[in-house]
Amino acid sequence: MKILLAGVVGGIVMFIWTSIAHMALPLGEAGIREIPNEATVVSAMQGSIGEQSGLYIFPGPGVGKNATRQEKNEAMKRIGEKMAANPSGILMYHPAGRPFTIGKWLGTEFFTELIEAILLVSVLAQTRVARFAGRIGVALVIGVLAAISTNVSYWNWYGFPSVYTASYMCIQIVGFLLVAVVAAFLLPKWVSKSVQIDAEIT
Repeated sequence: MKILLAGVVGGIVMFIWTSIAHMALPLGEAGIREIPNEATVVSAMQGSIGEQSGLYIFPGPGVGKNATRQEKNEAMKRIGEKMAANPSGILMYHPAGRPFTIGKWLGTEFFTELIEAILLVSVLAQTRVARFAGRIGVALVIGVLAAISTNVSYWNWYGFPSVYTASYMCIQIVGFLLVAVVAAFLLPKWVSKSVQIDAEIT
């Protein structure tokens, strides 16, 4: 019960932190820009992509869905030439009409961070680390693992801005550390008792 309580409180603290990072600090907008001449670009996308919502990459290999492995390999050899001569990137595209459901998005974000916090507290409790510095250290390692698992890959493969990558890694790592601080204050007696029992058994 104490672990669940610490996880819930930690999730709330993490959500508050990420909200501050995105709304009050420059971390949430770092590396993100608006498209110049947006109306012209959007009109071109609507004319080309239309109603096909999805994640697009360009330049594409230029082969169909049923292409053979040999055709895909040959196309990959030409990607370097395409990238040298043309712009490149990825695009998450939604056609007109996507509802602006900010409440639903915030709810999903909160639920995600709540689960992360509960899992982190559970791991910290299982480690039987009693010292405050030890819990912070474990949370730091887990936070770094979570932060680099996708952010570095997107920076490496898709060319995400370095400042964007560093900012979002910072947001995630600090969030995990704050959960560890909450756990350190709400679970001191539980962990110490567990350590004492383990010592008596051994």
